[in-house]
Amino acid sequence: MSVFRIIHITKYEYDRPVHESVNEIRIFPYLGEDLEVLQHELIISHHPDVHVFKDYWGNKAGLFSIVEPHLRLSIESRLLIRLNYEVPGIGFWEPTWQQLNAEIQNKLQHLELTRPELIEKQDQIQEICNQIFDPQKSVASIVQDCNKYIYENFTYSKGITTIETTVDEIMEIRSGVCQDFAHLMLQILRTMDIPCRYVSGYICPHKNGMRGEGATHAWVEAWLPGYGWAGIDPTNNVWVEDKHVKLAVGRNFTDCSVVKGSYKGSSPQDLYGI
Repeated sequence: MSVFRIIHITKYEYDRPVHESVNEIRIFPYLGEDLEVLQHELIISHHPDVHVFKDYWGNKAGLFSIVEPHLRLSIESRLLIRLNYEVPGIGFWEPTWQQLNAEIQNKLQHLELTRPELIEKQDQIQEICNQIFDPQKSVASIVQDCNKYIYENFTYSKGITTIETTVDEIMEIRSGVCQDFAHLMLQILRTMDIPCRYVSGYICPHKNGMRGEGATHAWVEAWLPGYGWAGIDPTNNVWVEDKHVKLAVGRNFTDCSVVKGSYKGSSPQDLYGI
């Protein structure tokens, strides 16, 4: 059992006033049996009313607008949580592909999450699948092998990609950060018809240290037959541990963006994240 205090601040600044800013946030913890919210304070400049709702993927989201002219927008989340995480009892010992097909055949959302993106380098993705896939292995083992393949064959490097970097570009440079590795893993698993989804959240700092800790992070959840959604982190080559805090899930980064929105005005924006 672990207790963490997380402070997340997003700031936008403009060189001239903008107005009618409309924003959508996904900065609320994704509630489950392993996570308890002890305190959550959301502080937004101009103090707008926040309409809270649950989106298509089951995420808790918020919607707010600021009509009056403003030069800056600050969104601050102060979170105190307790993780009651237990090591998952994932089975690796038997092939379960038939069971997987039976479990998802009538679940439209799961079937949607088996469809890979249309990309130019899909033949290279298929080559990776050919190296990883073995019908005699369980789904969990294949997911774990995919995780290991990315960790060993792609370089973790900050500052060379953006939120708009595509899987084709990742395959070209063979490098990236957590969100890039998550998108790559989704493409590989979906090519093998394994339902999987993008996860946004945090890795809380601890003595062992992990890539991406102390900041927003991304990983993958795969559907394992007889088990359900299981989190796995290709950036660190681990199954999700008791230091991973989940905020949102979706088909890709766009569904899980912490903050997105629009405004009226001719000013460019500068974004700062803390």
